[in-house]
Amino acid sequence: MTEGKKLWGGRFTGQIDPGFARFNRSFGFDRRLFEADVMGSLAHCDGLFAAGVISDAENVAIADGLLWLLARWHEAGDSFLADESAEDVHSFIESRLIDRVGDVGRRLHTGRSRNDQVATALRLWLRDETARADAALRGVQTALLDLADSHADAVLPGYTHLQRAQPVLFAHWCLAYFEMFARDRERLSEARRRMNVMPLGSAALAGTSHPIDRERVARFLGFDSVSRNSLDAVSDRDFCVEFASASALVMAHLSRLAEDLIVYATTEFGFVELSDAVATGSSLMPQKKNPDALELVRGKSARVFGHALALLALIKGLPLTYNKDMQEDKEAVFDTADTVRESLDVTATVLRNVRLREARARDAASVGYMNATEMADYLVRRGVPFREAHEAAGRMVLHGLSKGLELHELELEELQEFSPLVSEDVYEALSLEQTLATKSQAGGTSPGRVREALAAARASL
Repeated sequence: MTEGKKLWGGRFTGQIDPGFARFNRSFGFDRRLFEADVMGSLAHCDGLFAAGVISDAENVAIADGLLWLLARWHEAGDSFLADESAEDVHSFIESRLIDRVGDVGRRLHTGRSRNDQVATALRLWLRDETARADAALRGVQTALLDLADSHADAVLPGYTHLQRAQPVLFAHWCLAYFEMFARDRERLSEARRRMNVMPLGSAALAGTSHPIDRERVARFLGFDSVSRNSLDAVSDRDFCVEFASASALVMAHLSRLAEDLIVYATTEFGFVELSDAVATGSSLMPQKKNPDALELVRGKSARVFGHALALLALIKGLPLTYNKDMQEDKEAVFDTADTVRESLDVTATVLRNVRLREARARDAASVGYMNATEMADYLVRRGVPFREAHEAAGRMVLHGLSKGLELHELELEELQEFSPLVSEDVYEALSLEQTLATKSQAGGTSPGRVREALAAARASL
């Protein structure tokens, strides 16, 4: 076995310091690139054969050896990757390949460097993770639509500044988050498109002198195109920053959703109840039911924000081309991918374990002068300029406050003191049903518009 064999030892005569060796070693985390790196090696092997750099027999031997490694990994899992001597995943694969097929395995690295090798493997791995994140986002969107459908007629107070503002359909609230996650999916798709460019063939920094058909290799790996500049290709980590940035927005949206539900689950609001499946209790206070799942999602957003900033800081002052600093990109990217996917999965589970207290939410949407804007709009429809209508409605609210009555509870004569244009039909206009129904323009919360939006959302999935 070629344990401990370095990929770069020919120029060196002394021994590496053990402490530095541990500090330098990345196999503890970049082993996650094993499958992606093997696939990149298979494509490179095919490219070498097509270019006449290796023979048919050598191509078959190397490819068979790589496929054997992949099969062994699938069988044994992480135990197959247990090796305290490997510097990184690339040296591990090469040493195990040579153990398997002999010296012919040493020919595989012809025409490539670890610089373009790792850039390719990371893009392949992150391409798959982006697809998994998209699927998890779709799961949250589906859960939101299912929740909206199960409470199709429910009403909820809408808020600005955390003050009751206007009533909205609960389904409209669900669709607001659906739209946020739709934008997140678009951003990830755009990031994936720029990610899906192959750097392999750029070698260390200047390109390769071997006549490898890079387009052929790119097709083998499912890349859309090949990089246009070798210096940029080996030093580019924009795709990592883009993924982390898009992920940060995913987490921001998950955190906002979590915060809404945490607030709505409080005794003070009482609009929703979480099932026992996604809540915990207190070690001291028997009555408590804590929204820990949501609080963890809210808290985990911070680590993803940190990774996005760390990646930006990492590349900020790097000269061309590859620098060892880039080894630090992987743990940030790996943890971002894990955290986002797990948070999305947990959020989808929470949404399937939420019960809306429809009566309580409707009652809350019916008080607090939430029809004051409707009163102003009613006066506008009577020909009153909006600023005057707004002033009159505000004075009506003040009057109602002094008597402890809602606008629709005031006598007609009282309302007419503030505007003679008010007539008996004002009570219909101020009703909860009419307040919702009038918001019938595109994007509004009227029942008809919300039904259309739900259907369109389903169709988009």
